[in-house]
Amino acid sequence: MKIAALSDIHGNLAALDAVLDDARNETVDLIVNLGDILSGALYPAQTADRLMALGLPTIKGNHERQLLAGDPSRMGASDRFAYRALRDDQLAWLRDLPATLRPVEDVLLVHGTPSSDLDYFLETVTASGCRVATRAEVESRAGDAQATLVLCGHTHLQRSLKLEDGRLIVNPGSVGLPAYEDEHPFAHRMEAGSAHARYAIVTKHASGWDVRFKAVEYDWNEAARVAASNNRPEWARALLTGYC
Repeated sequence: MKIAALSDIHGNLAALDAVLDDARNETVDLIVNLGDILSGALYPAQTADRLMALGLPTIKGNHERQLLAGDPSRMGASDRFAYRALRDDQLAWLRDLPATLRPVEDVLLVHGTPSSDLDYFLETVTASGCRVATRAEVESRAGDAQATLVLCGHTHLQRSLKLEDGRLIVNPGSVGLPAYEDEHPFAHRMEAGSAHARYAIVTKHASGWDVRFKAVEYDWNEAARVAASNNRPEWARALLTGYC
């Protein structure tokens, strides 16, 4: 079994198409989508149409939950932009997505952790910033999740950790946004360090799962131009550089 894990597309259609093409060349058995699909400054409606047609196993992220609340005055800029661009059928598609999913035996899809779409799984945020989570922290967040492979997103950073009991936790990074700033629970930055679209190939062997992280080129200059034209200069900077 070979799985392509995609997450945090954020309406970046060009990055999504580049990753899908790359995954096809990898001859994967399954492509999964870990949420935060449309919110941003680029192409939410067009990205929704592409994904709705593909029918990939897909879960909600925190941004889906936030924009489905349906009150633009209370939304952040990324959710508000997507909400105003989406048709009723696209919103209905988002509404029907589960928060977690088991697409095949022994594989669990979550956005943040099994219990939260906002908590980080493989990183820990403190008043001093963001650091790699300890094994004990990851074990606690994994809880009793019954899966040999847990795929998560949310932090936009490629990282994996094998737990003592053999479970593998994998974050494939972000397809569509390589850097962002956040205030939850303390101010911090998440930066991939380059403009590439990122995803992961996870393969099951007789001895268990292994992961290979991928970084794919696409026209990020055009994506940054669109973000700037939509009055999101911080997005343009992140898309061009991978830094905030």
